[in-house]
Amino acid sequence: MDSSLEDLFESIIEGDMRAAPQLVQEALDNNLAPDLILNSCMIPAMTEVGRLFEEGDYFVPEMLISARAMQAGLVVLKPHLVDSGVEPIGKVIIGTVQGDMHDIGKNLVAMMMEGAGFEIIDLGVDVSPEAFIEAIQANDADVVAMSALLTTTMPKMKAVIDAIQEAGIRDNVHIMIGGAPVTAEYAEHVGADGYAPDASRAASKVKSLVP
Repeated sequence: MDSSLEDLFESIIEGDMRAAPQLVQEALDNNLAPDLILNSCMIPAMTEVGRLFEEGDYFVPEMLISARAMQAGLVVLKPHLVDSGVEPIGKVIIGTVQGDMHDIGKNLVAMMMEGAGFEIIDLGVDVSPEAFIEAIQANDADVVAMSALLTTTMPKMKAVIDAIQEAGIRDNVHIMIGGAPVTAEYAEHVGADGYAPDASRAASKVKSLVP
């Protein structure tokens, strides 16, 4: 691996937001292809962060600063990816369901998914079923990811799934749900395609859903 890529890998693992964009630029200045920088360095770095989290070596704060370092590097890299015709591996619509204003977990999931190579369309919090459907149709999305932190807002997940079904676009998207009170059993009950207990496994699950 090029020395600038090795340093970039470590900067993401360590969550160094200052170094990551500088090292992306250094790699580009060394005439390394944008897709090489992304696929052989940045995505593997976030995969390693996910592994460290799942094994208990990293916790949410460490995962969050690594994801922010990854995002800082992507700001520099994205224009070059676009110019070279590199496509994201899929589009994900993400949002916290209607009536729920919590966004920390949702934001971390979005960053981890972006770190896995997806394009993220973040609808924010308190998102209505209609807003989800509009975003799916406008962006030709592959995945819808919904979050809820309150047991009182969990039923809104089923409302969104029902609305997607009624709109005739259920077969077009994979649906994933998560949040502190959400379980795999609840995901199955409401007709979601997937569930993840944390941001790291959410990114892995989405990758498994999109061919």
